[in-house]
Amino acid sequence: MHYQSYTLSNGLRIIHQPFSSNISYCGIVVNAGSRDEYPDEIGLAHFVEHMLFKGTEHRRAYHIANRMESVGGETNAYTTKEETYIYSTFLEPYFARAVELLSDVVFHSEFRQHEIERERDVVLDEINSYIDTPSEQIYDDFENLVFDGNELGHYILGTPKSVSSFDSATVKRFVNRQYRPDRMVFFSFGSTPFAKVAGLVEKYFSQSFEALPFKERIKPTKNIPIRKIINKKSAQAHTIIGRQTIDMFDSRCYAFYLLNHILSGGMSSRLNNSLREKNGLVYQVESNVTFYTDTGVFYIYFACDSKDIDRCIELIDKEFTRIHQQPITEKQLLLAKRQLKGQWGISSENHENVALAMAKSFLHFNDYLSFEEMFEKIDAVSSIEIQTLVDEFLDISEMSQLNYSSHFRSK
Repeated sequence: MHYQSYTLSNGLRIIHQPFSSNISYCGIVVNAGSRDEYPDEIGLAHFVEHMLFKGTEHRRAYHIANRMESVGGETNAYTTKEETYIYSTFLEPYFARAVELLSDVVFHSEFRQHEIERERDVVLDEINSYIDTPSEQIYDDFENLVFDGNELGHYILGTPKSVSSFDSATVKRFVNRQYRPDRMVFFSFGSTPFAKVAGLVEKYFSQSFEALPFKERIKPTKNIPIRKIINKKSAQAHTIIGRQTIDMFDSRCYAFYLLNHILSGGMSSRLNNSLREKNGLVYQVESNVTFYTDTGVFYIYFACDSKDIDRCIELIDKEFTRIHQQPITEKQLLLAKRQLKGQWGISSENHENVALAMAKSFLHFNDYLSFEEMFEKIDAVSSIEIQTLVDEFLDISEMSQLNYSSHFRSK
């Protein structure tokens, strides 16, 4: 059986994928992320995620941490620009224990001021650690550039100034506004019978709630190319080029996955072959595409000596031109499909990631495709669809560019 689902009277949806294993996964995904913050709340969605584990009406922080660890399980959480995930991994007999704990932290956290003061320092250290890793920070700085002026264009972690302003009232206001059961999905992946899953979720998550207005999302304006240099001391210059693309509901997403794979899907990909194998300019070059609910972003990242940045961009542009002039052949497309399906198939062995992907899909689509169904969508992509994307999006003059370098000066 693929998956089973049910909706509680308060609007909370449940999705369960049966899987024969001693290990189970379950959690809550909330349709709330950093783009759901107002200008005076930058970093608040992530801060709330931290505070969920710092004390409830029934437990102190230590008891929350120990609840699943004491039986060999673990509890985790993370925040994206559009979602917050709170979930647990455990041996199947402890399913009820995990559900009750998740309900407690999501619906009964108290957000005490003294705990906020303590956790603030932890988040500030996390921000500083992130700043010290330019190869990671540049991705967020690039999205800030591409989505400049929009709610998608700010740091998930927030800034030292914004985080320092949060108090108990601020946190509670955000939770009351965004953490609504009708904007949540409870997800489960494992061997627990669905009747038991639904029954326990009904028991612990069925409380009514006051339907407060949540923040409406604002669609970004059209793609506008921007060039920016940020001075950073590092052994290499880090560069990203890219642009806004399509959203997650666009039927061309699978064609874009294939196009991205053709560009940088492994050592034999076009960009790696050009920049690394033939010219020895980089150790790593990668492209990626991220889809949001109303837009998307495509980018290419590489790190090299600062004197080689322009040369790398010229080679990337050359690859774009080559695809423009020589459309992907059926043989090349078949090979890309086989490679991409293989990579996705291997990734399905990571059951935690599968459970989280299932949760995101059900949150936004109210559906979840099996790997077989996704493979069918990949197989259905034509060379013409790929070429249409190439013609629309692979124009380097329409791409923004961000450089981390203390020496580079763009032509």
